[in-house]
This record gives sequence, structure tokens and C-alpha cells, in this order.
Amino acid sequence: MSVSRAPGSRRIRSYWPQYLAISPFFVIFAVFGLFPVLFSLYLAFHRWDGLGEMQFVGLDQFRYVLEDGTFWLSMRNTFIIWFISTIPMLSIALVIAAMLNSTKRFSAFYRVAYFVPNITSLVAVAIFFGAVFSTNFGLINAFLQAVGLPTGRWLTDPLGMKIAVATVMTWQWTGYNAIIYLAGMQTIPSDVYEAAKIDGAGPVQTFFRITIPMLRPIILFTVIVSTVSGLQSFTEPQVLFGTNTTLNPNTGGPGQGALTMVLYFYHQAFDNRDFGYGAAIAWVVFAVIALFAAINWRLVQRREK
Repeated sequence: MSVSRAPGSRRIRSYWPQYLAISPFFVIFAVFGLFPVLFSLYLAFHRWDGLGEMQFVGLDQFRYVLEDGTFWLSMRNTFIIWFISTIPMLSIALVIAAMLNSTKRFSAFYRVAYFVPNITSLVAVAIFFGAVFSTNFGLINAFLQAVGLPTGRWLTDPLGMKIAVATVMTWQWTGYNAIIYLAGMQTIPSDVYEAAKIDGAGPVQTFFRITIPMLRPIILFTVIVSTVSGLQSFTEPQVLFGTNTTLNPNTGGPGQGALTMVLYFYHQAFDNRDFGYGAAIAWVVFAVIALFAAINWRLVQRREK
């Protein structure tokens, strides 16, 4: 007596070549993506220096994080850097996208030119901006001195350090967001703009009353992406202030003025070799980013409704 196979099993067996073809992606993802995430969660409940035996400590690591004043300092620095970089970045990107949308000649060249900063090596960009913001020979201070304004200590003053990091992030991501906004603007029917012109609406009224309202889903997307990427800032402060040989390059520069949450996690895990505490910091950072992204999503959705 033969046992009939289930239809679902037969379907899987009939498509096994296709499943086999896409299996390398899932295998690589499981090994290099899923496993490290799950292992870091396991590690957050242990104390481990990377060599000896793991010691289970339960929730003690997370309690240390909540009582760690340096972590709260890094969170404050991260949010300040995110705030002073995201708002100008998205505002400038909207203006650039509107200009590109109305440009007919050399439009492809301008799109490539604005997107180039996003694919440029961030290490090279940070080194360049480190020279631009240099206290003694930087271009920023040279310009301020030429116009009669007081110069700043951009790489040693806490506020100046945050402005320098925010400038690097703005320069890198403005073109990326502009291209996304441009793609959204090109989906808006031209009949809407023609009707607005017939009603006597000017370019400014058209921009604020038609373009921005119809771009709200895309603006929501860029806000969430900017929140996730901005709250994970690491390379910018690490490279900008890593040339200071008197301090550890992973402590956020003089006075820890540019110490971010991810930089602090890296410092604890790989400099202090406290991998358990570093994993706990990483998961707290994940919770903060997820919570803040959800708040942004709810606020924008409520405003849209």
C-alpha cells in the first residue's frame, strides 16, 4: 500500500533546483548575519573578555548600562549630532530635488554629482573634513578670519566637535535623499501643477501646498532612514578625532564631546575587551533606535491623517 505525498511536499520537491539556487544567500545570511545577532544577545547576559570562560551575570550588564553616566553622555551627544545634521540635510535635499526636477539640461550630470558623496569613502571624507575644520590651518577658520568673524576650535570644543561630525554626515547623505525626493517628485502628475498655475499659484505655494504634501510617504521613509543611520554614527567621530595621539581614538575626542553610542560600544568591546558589556550596550542602542524610529513614524502618520 503506497502512501500519497502531500501536495505541499510535492511542490517543494518539484522546485528544489530554484531553492538550491537561492540557498547560498540564506546560508551566508545565517552565518554572517543571523548568528552574530543571536550570539550578541546571548553574550549580553555574560561577562567575557574574549579568551576565558563566560560567566553568566543575568541582567546585571543592562543595569550597568542604565547606571553608566558615560553611556548617557554618549546618548546625548548622539541625539544632538542627529538633530543638527538631519534637519538641514533633509531640508537641503528637498530644495535640491526641486531644482533638479525643474532642470532640463545636464540633469543626469547633476544627479550623479549629488550622489557621488554617498559612495565616496567615508574615511577619506572624514580625513578631508578634519583638515577643513583644523584650528590652525583649516579652511573654515581661514574664511571666518577673512570676513572678520571669530574663529572656532572645531576639533577640541564639545559643540564644535558635534558641528564637525554633523557637517560630514550632512555632506554625505544630502545627495542620497535628494535623489529619493526627485524620484518621488517625478511621480506627481503634471496636471496637478498645471491646474495650480491656472489658479494663480506661484512656485513657492506649489512647493509647499502640492509637492510636500504629496511627498509625505517618501519624507517619512527618509526621516526613518536618517534616524536609523544618524543614531548609529561611528566612522565620522572615530576618524575625525582618531588622529589625536594623546587620547584613545575611540573615546570621542577631547572631553568625549563627540562620543556616540556606537563608538562607546566599540570602545568597551574592543578596547576594554568587555564583550558582554559591549553587547549589552549594542542591544540598548538597538532599543533606543527602534523606539525613536517608531515615534517618528507615529508622529508623521498622525500629521498625515
